[in-house]
Amino acid sequence: MTASPASTEFSVSDADKAAVAALPGRIVAAWAQHDAKAFAQVFTAQGTMILPGFYSDGREAIEAFMTAAFQGPFKGTQVTGTPLALKFIRSDVAVVVTQGGVLAPGETEVADARAVRATWVAAKEDGEWYLAAYQNSPRDSA
Repeated sequence: MTASPASTEFSVSDADKAAVAALPGRIVAAWAQHDAKAFAQVFTAQGTMILPGFYSDGREAIEAFMTAAFQGPFKGTQVTGTPLALKFIRSDVAVVVTQGGVLAPGETEVADARAVRATWVAAKEDGEWYLAAYQNSPRDSA
């Protein structure tokens, strides 16, 4: 994973780099507990989440979607993601690119059909890092 500022006009602390890099892990941990509230709390209040066939705008909508998903299509699943890149756009805005996907019950590796690459836009608000936007798409073309 690369971690370098997009511009030399600002500096980024190691603590900020670590906090942004930890966002995918916070999502993985919330998913492991099927905790829709903890999942949604990783997002800003106005955060957006785009999954194939789904768009959600706002923390409350994300929580509602994940609550239903953990009881339905994502029941018993886990999620994984490996950071591929970390880029700071400004000192308070960063982009993380990951590769991973949803693990069906009993799987230890993501099936090719469920493998994704994702873009995470992180924003620092009141000294904390949150997801402002998340979108994933299939890793492989059809």
